[in-house]
Amino acid sequence: MPLFKKDIRKDYLAKRLALGAEEWASLNAALLEHCRELQLGGPSYIHLFLPISAKKEVDTYPLAEWLKQQYPGVQLVLSRSYLATGNMQHFRWDDATRLVHNSYGIPEPESGELVAPQDIDVVFVPMLAFDKTGQRVGYGKGMYDAFLQQCRPGVKAIGLSLFGPLPEPVADAYRGDVPMDAVVTPGGVFYFSA
Repeated sequence: MPLFKKDIRKDYLAKRLALGAEEWASLNAALLEHCRELQLGGPSYIHLFLPISAKKEVDTYPLAEWLKQQYPGVQLVLSRSYLATGNMQHFRWDDATRLVHNSYGIPEPESGELVAPQDIDVVFVPMLAFDKTGQRVGYGKGMYDAFLQQCRPGVKAIGLSLFGPLPEPVADAYRGDVPMDAVVTPGGVFYFSA
């Protein structure tokens, strides 16, 4: 049976929200362990997202701490989303960065030093689900697809998902959807390109 984004969003958000606190924490811990397997090269800028806690997104705060330890010279980057226009601005994230929650509950930098998408080496991407070809299903705004298209060729797009791949391909993927290079899950890392 074909899997359409609208249904996938509904099913996988419900699946995530049904997780108990202990199970959610356990899945996050396992996912972080698999993030340690990633070969990121010598990145200068790594883009992260911070979780919408009400939607039980992947907890990226421990990942940020690990990245700072593993890559001491790296600059972490966070986005600020402009939902009315579908645009994002990217800011260096450091100890001085003040975070504010937008209308969707996303913690974002209030302001700071701007970073151009072309300067970013690795992008960790939020998602609700993904298929075995690396197609991601997000919340449907297309903001990450637009952002990834602004990045230079060769940027590493790495999805983070609390669940494994969908049993069937996303039926309504379209040309503007940017497939992931890899997706990290609590069960392991799925690679989609060299």
